[in-house]
Amino acid sequence: MVDMRNNRFRKDMMKNASESKLSKEKLQKRLKEEFQHAMGGVPAWAETSKRKTSSDDESEEDEDDLLQRTGNFLSTSVSLPRGILKMKNCQHANAERPTTAQISSVQFHPCAQVVMVAGLDNAFSLFQVDGKTNPKIQSIYLEKFPIFKACFSANGEQVLATSTHSRVLYVYDMLAGKLIPVHQVRGLKERMVKSFEVSPDGSFLLINGIAGYSHLLSMKTKELIGSMKINGRVSASAFTSDSKKIYTYSGEGEVYIWDVNSRKCLNRFVDEGSLCGLSIATSRNGQYVACGSGCGVVNIYSQDSCLQETNPKPIKAIMNLVTGVTSLAFNPATEILAIASKKMKEAVKLVHLPSCTVFSNFPIVKRKTISLVHSMDFSPRGGYFALGNEKGKALMYRLHHYSDF
Repeated sequence: MVDMRNNRFRKDMMKNASESKLSKEKLQKRLKEEFQHAMGGVPAWAETSKRKTSSDDESEEDEDDLLQRTGNFLSTSVSLPRGILKMKNCQHANAERPTTAQISSVQFHPCAQVVMVAGLDNAFSLFQVDGKTNPKIQSIYLEKFPIFKACFSANGEQVLATSTHSRVLYVYDMLAGKLIPVHQVRGLKERMVKSFEVSPDGSFLLINGIAGYSHLLSMKTKELIGSMKINGRVSASAFTSDSKKIYTYSGEGEVYIWDVNSRKCLNRFVDEGSLCGLSIATSRNGQYVACGSGCGVVNIYSQDSCLQETNPKPIKAIMNLVTGVTSLAFNPATEILAIASKKMKEAVKLVHLPSCTVFSNFPIVKRKTISLVHSMDFSPRGGYFALGNEKGKALMYRLHHYSDF
């Protein structure tokens, strides 16, 4: 029998006082029920056979219908028009768990209609996305652990979290309701573990270290596979969508491209006009790489030219921000690039692709609701866009062009 009272995660699963102890079988069943309730049903990755998805011609405006149709596909809609982006404000993602602490990470679940919000208040929370109330599913508190970054695993079964001042990596197993601290990775000599990336195929974990090192770990075992070193310091890194290459952006404005399997450098080039690299992102379709610099410029390159040329020229330099570009995110359809700076209020823009023009209706600066942006993400099929600010708000918007979550 398992004592339900001595575990803060299990206490919530007790239906009444008589359930102070449950058999392992009953506990497993209860965990499964809780998880399926939280995910709005059985997620695709937990099914043995693929669920059929209805795709009737309902109105784009109907959020209830939208949230019932979240199959593993991209919308086969017409291309996104430039100029004005049809969107509306939704209830804040974390309205059911208010906080005044800075939001360090906001991310949509890869397979379910769920969003995660994490911050400097030592907690990450999961919310059901309905655009109206966004009911809270669960909050996990990590003692003395202000969260620097939290991220779902590629299959959505785990949450990984690092702190602003710790070498511990926390792994939360969502299916088992279990929190696992990884105190030490053999061979990893970093004093702190903060910045990291998860490969899209779920195989690798990349930790950005000090003194120019990036460390590649097995996602399954959390063991070190090998390390790569650049000149200067690592400012940001990103996997390509096929998980075969890594782009590393140095603090001095140089970009390195690595082969994941051999950990050899395939090419390196100086990001045009950049003296200080801050952020980097690759597009889901393998077409673009975006580099955000300290002077507020975002250079958009073709990934092919980055691989083949010693001095690639950007397709376009986006100059709509005037302070360092600290966040970049492509939407799943590679039709929008979100760019933001945490150094100036309301400093966020949505760039239309492939025209590389900025949508004129976002943000509405007069409202001053966005403040300083620390994290951004698009939902798996592009129907929602979320951003987290320093005031503890995870703002969320419905993008009407995309009919799926």
